[in-house]
Amino acid sequence: MDKYRATVLVHTTGWGRHMEELEERFPDVEFVRVDPNDPVPGDLVGEILFTLTFRPSNVADLLDHGVRWVHSFGHGVDHLPLNLMDDLLVSCSRGVSAVPIAEWVLAMILTAVKDLPISWANEPPERWSWANLGSVEGQTVALIGFGSINRAVAERLQPFGAHLVATRRSGTGTDTHGVSLADTCAGAVSDADHVVVAVPVTGETHHLVDAAFLAAMKPEAHLINVSRGSVVDQEALRVALDEGQVSMASLDVSEPEPLPSGHWLYEHPKVRLSPHISWSSPDAIQQLFDMFANNLECWLRGDAPEGIVDLEAGY
Repeated sequence: MDKYRATVLVHTTGWGRHMEELEERFPDVEFVRVDPNDPVPGDLVGEILFTLTFRPSNVADLLDHGVRWVHSFGHGVDHLPLNLMDDLLVSCSRGVSAVPIAEWVLAMILTAVKDLPISWANEPPERWSWANLGSVEGQTVALIGFGSINRAVAERLQPFGAHLVATRRSGTGTDTHGVSLADTCAGAVSDADHVVVAVPVTGETHHLVDAAFLAAMKPEAHLINVSRGSVVDQEALRVALDEGQVSMASLDVSEPEPLPSGHWLYEHPKVRLSPHISWSSPDAIQQLFDMFANNLECWLRGDAPEGIVDLEAGY
């Protein structure tokens, strides 16, 4: 009799104690490491694929080795070959990183409004006890996409007294966080002081933030992108920044990643760029592993896991 109830193909490297804890929690599950860059062994078999899909790899080759359920370690699934997964169950870690990402967004908004770090004093200023700082209260924040990330942003912005307007794919429904819904992106951003882009990567959202989108924003507006770099047409953004159509861009993502040395995004005075770290928090990795572990328990007892991906929609 086989001692294992299931086999998990671990399509990622490292993670040390997190993998050890996962194996201890499921002693009757076999965990087989698969190097994302090596040829897939012909005799490899596993029902479950636990994959970190931030970059292209051999993941497509693994699907023919008995896989029935694929779980993406992260929130996004844009590097998964979803077109090859019609007969598979696919899930992702949707919502797990929403809080730290929302906190990063608030940090970008607050530092922009309070002119940080420029307003710090490292020598006697020209005028003491005087500055022309702004306030989030009364400002308008447009939330492009209203999934778990921008819902977390809305929850944290509500106490600041900002006016919140959002777009969502369905275009219908109401929200309890004081958020009004706009019919179009142009309608959402036209009066916005800050525009927070948090949409999944699909054919519809590639270069969603293009020249027309940027032209619909007011010149004082601040663009924040925490989705994927491909959602923003970076050359259109460059023109908008240079011509004063947009005042500032805070970007946690770019295209490509990592950006090569000398790329204009590193040096532009109106760009604040971080290297895809908005998800980071003291327990971020643990929470991602916990979600997979909880989903694995669901799978083993015959229940559906959380974070199911709509293969037709692409997220």
